[in-house]
Amino acid sequence: MPSFDIESTFDRHEMTNAVDQANKELERRFDFKGIDATFELTENSVDLTAEESFHVDQMFSILVTALTKRKLDVRSLGESTTNRTGRKMTRSYPLKQGIDQPTAKKIIKVIKDAKLKVQASIQGEQVRVTGKKRDDLQEAMALLRGNDEIPVPLTFTNFRD
Repeated sequence: MPSFDIESTFDRHEMTNAVDQANKELERRFDFKGIDATFELTENSVDLTAEESFHVDQMFSILVTALTKRKLDVRSLGESTTNRTGRKMTRSYPLKQGIDQPTAKKIIKVIKDAKLKVQASIQGEQVRVTGKKRDDLQEAMALLRGNDEIPVPLTFTNFRD
């Protein structure tokens, strides 16, 4: 029986390249001359560090541009947390990977509401979709790609015919 898996992942190497590209953009920008501002990619987050909140806001737009150029989805960044220590302000965006239970249930609901001839089931941090015809599975993929209600970027893997 044909099936595929729905996951929420991103390319770690491309994320590193996007952060490096954003750091190079900071060096070239005139409004950041003489300002100690950096992007840092840690194991689980992207950290933006600068002296003023205004600069951190500008840095976020630079990061979004770099992610978009690298074809990474901005939804892979979670809700930010801001920390101020002395003269430095750090805003940290956690990296989202895997599909949590509420999001998986939302994906299944979207598929069921479309009345497609496929079945979806939650398997850990991914959702498996099975159906009798390959065309039904491709229709389910197209439906999920066009849906903006799902708060994470979706990756379709393990397509079996």
